[in-house]
Amino acid sequence: MAPPVVTVFGTANFANAARVMACLEEVGVEYEVVEVDYMAKEHKGAEHLARNPLGQIPAFQDGDIKLFESRAIAKYVLRKYSKAAHVDLLREGNPEEAAMVDVWTEVEAHTYFPAIAPIFYECVVYPATHGIPTNQKVVDESLEKLKKVLDVYEAHLSRSKYLYLAGDFFSFADLNHFPFTFHVMTTPHASLFDSYPHVKAWWERVMARPSLKKISPDMVIRA
Repeated sequence: MAPPVVTVFGTANFANAARVMACLEEVGVEYEVVEVDYMAKEHKGAEHLARNPLGQIPAFQDGDIKLFESRAIAKYVLRKYSKAAHVDLLREGNPEEAAMVDVWTEVEAHTYFPAIAPIFYECVVYPATHGIPTNQKVVDESLEKLKKVLDVYEAHLSRSKYLYLAGDFFSFADLNHFPFTFHVMTTPHASLFDSYPHVKAWWERVMARPSLKKISPDMVIRA
């Protein structure tokens, strides 16, 4: 009997689905992508709500287990499949390193993401998918918030041991920053990162990952 198919419900142009796919690529697990038609509101239909009761994208299935919330899905993937793939993005065998991964994972979710996400939605998503012009006031306010966050990142990454956020190793903390940063880097506001040389160098190291190079072409959002 064939092994159960790992399925991601939501394509890579949804940033949170891309996070999950990046983890699957890192551990080398084959997976199926099932499109959820956002414009047709399939994510609010009964079939998708049975997978994700919040009516959001993505949802995930691996055999009998069904999950939602991309960061939780990503951790599940890394915990289940990392050992066989000799990949260790959570560093759970080392309490100190795992703690640093956890710290910067939390920073991404609660500080970095709230600052950068409005820029992504206003400059990329709303114009392309809804024909709504960018609200520059929202963008400007978010850029100011992002600058303050990047000041902290720049100071942290300027220390010699921190090639990556948790140390001299790529981790889940770094990967979590990938999807939304990738999209903002397609906007004119990518130039903001030029003012933060250590952050920019870190981002270039992140984007050199084969897993991220593989899924990046599928992340483009078109009108």
